[in-house]
Amino acid sequence: MKTCRRGRGEKKTVKDLYQRNIDYLRVSITDRCNLRCQYCMPQELPLLPHGDILRYEEILRICGIAASLGIRNLKITGGEPLARRDAVEFLAKCKEIPGIEHVTLTTNGVLLSPHIQAMKNMGLDGVNISLDALDPDTYRKISGRDVFAQAWRGFLAAVESGVPVKLNIVPMRGQNEGEIVGLAALAASYPVDVRFIELMPIGSGSGCAPIPGDEILALLQNVYPDLSPDPRRHGCGPARYWLSAALKGSIGFIDAVSHNFCDTCNRIRLTSEGFLKPCLYHSEGYDLRAELRNGADDEQIAATIKKAIRTKPKKHAFYDLNRIGERRAMSQIGG
Repeated sequence: MKTCRRGRGEKKTVKDLYQRNIDYLRVSITDRCNLRCQYCMPQELPLLPHGDILRYEEILRICGIAASLGIRNLKITGGEPLARRDAVEFLAKCKEIPGIEHVTLTTNGVLLSPHIQAMKNMGLDGVNISLDALDPDTYRKISGRDVFAQAWRGFLAAVESGVPVKLNIVPMRGQNEGEIVGLAALAASYPVDVRFIELMPIGSGSGCAPIPGDEILALLQNVYPDLSPDPRRHGCGPARYWLSAALKGSIGFIDAVSHNFCDTCNRIRLTSEGFLKPCLYHSEGYDLRAELRNGADDEQIAATIKKAIRTKPKKHAFYDLNRIGERRAMSQIGG
């Protein structure tokens, strides 16, 4: 199991106003996706013109400058990142950025199997695969596409490759609650981490009904009575993990609404059009694309990144339905 290499040696660090060490940049490379999941990207969502999306060389420049400030970990997302041409070659270049120690990919797995060996060869540190159901019909209803077989093939190929695998599931009441036990059991059959991600009220996700993490944990404790907290780190993110003797992997929970973990948040986000977001919930951010294309030098870009980190809010407000935060869909922000 690979873990993020945080805080080793006398390396540069960059902290926000609340003394959180910001060492993790989530990078969306496209707002396009081959699925139409209910909570993320509804069918009618408008797409960015290609010219508005950052070119790979622009993204790599931003990542390089961020690494010089203390960013050590990159998560490449979308949309569906593998829907963008030459995404695998881009991942390889991310691995070569001086100072970057940990590069992972989030994907729905549908396009994964032909590319996973190349990712293994380049030293990709992990792949997160979204898989909200094992029943093909339930999968189709949630994802809007009849491609469960391709997604499952991608999952199996990733496990076989030896690249560390995490499964991401978004439980929704009335949709896939009957899938929870079966999905968790994948951690018994394969050496993978199965993570249940609490639905956040962003974009179309606000119209779906979440299932709190504690409810899922109680359900799984009936199946695995010896579930106990896993003290090991499983990467660079906020998930809390649980172990059982019956499992080859672990069960994880990312429940930002019911278990606020803002006090340990270590990340900022770059959208596919170059908007740097200090916080997922809050809509404020900085237009790096405009700076890049108006001739800003590296010092100017670095100053904006440092400003974004300094202005990172103390916490989100997903719990307050009377407040309005980010209005865009997850696919537009970077899932």
